[in-house]
Amino acid sequence: MRITYGPWGETLAEQVEAARAAERAGAEVVWVPEMHRSAIVSAAALAQSTATARIGTAIALAFTRSPMVTALEALDVDELSGGRFVLGLGTGVQRLNEDWHNVRWGKPVGRLRETVRDIRHFWAHCASGEPMVLDGEHAPMRIRGYRRPFPVTRTRIPIYLAAVGPAMTRLAAEIGDGWISHELCSPAYLAERVLPEVEAGLAKARGKNREDLDLVVSACCSVDADAGVARRRAAGLVGFYASVRSYADFFAFHDLAGEQAAVVEAFRSGRGADHLGDVVPDRMVDAVTIAGDPDEVRARLAAYEGLADTVKLTPPTHGLPASETRAAQESIIQLIADITGGRA
Repeated sequence: MRITYGPWGETLAEQVEAARAAERAGAEVVWVPEMHRSAIVSAAALAQSTATARIGTAIALAFTRSPMVTALEALDVDELSGGRFVLGLGTGVQRLNEDWHNVRWGKPVGRLRETVRDIRHFWAHCASGEPMVLDGEHAPMRIRGYRRPFPVTRTRIPIYLAAVGPAMTRLAAEIGDGWISHELCSPAYLAERVLPEVEAGLAKARGKNREDLDLVVSACCSVDADAGVARRRAAGLVGFYASVRSYADFFAFHDLAGEQAAVVEAFRSGRGADHLGDVVPDRMVDAVTIAGDPDEVRARLAAYEGLADTVKLTPPTHGLPASETRAAQESIIQLIADITGGRA
């Protein structure tokens, strides 16, 4: 099982340095998110600052860029990294697309399918000068009179798809090179809710086997010699997601419906979504994050063996001052080094 990392930085320079440290520790991939920074710009910065780890977006928003722009950005970062780029795409939610980015939502599963098709077609044909014309209900492509005059490092860059719901998970398994989970994804949830949908998606793909798909579990990780400190650092992230009613099924699956209701009530009373950690009991943290002392964290990681191919560790940020996130990050990178021996 591959151990990978999502570096954090209060500045882009700090994020780059954290990526270097994670690479030295043995992280096989360093991942960058998209929200408070551009995923593509962050990936480009890491690509020029690392040497061996792959660089992945987890995730870049799929619909806020055209497929051609996404394809071009991926080619550029792949060139910068010497062929180490992984394009992780996700749809985001309807409100984010429509209200924040003024982008139509439509049918996200069908649109993502065509978007991935367009990107791959562009990579394969952009240097030839031939027309790139594809029909489609959601993302038709009409490119004529274009030829990329620069070298293409790879015409097939891996595309990973983030998915939460069953239909998108099936799509990721069918057409993606990898699947990326939500930040909260326990081994039990992976085994009982996700893997059956993965198998259904693989069954629709001709000639594709389970080993052809990289299952990436995203995990908020908090490790400290004082297990209580570790859990309290992770509690803010759990509270943030528990405040959202659409995660009710997820928390109910873990027998945490009552605990989620208490978080929702605190949120409704006026508490900010980033400041609900004190309402979250340790039981919730233990169920959905990897938090505790080093031995506990190793045991929680081991629970994914045989289920996930890759674990993406990220430090907690919600409701924490930068100093706390920084301390959490340093502990995670040290843990990666202890586990891998710097093998990457």
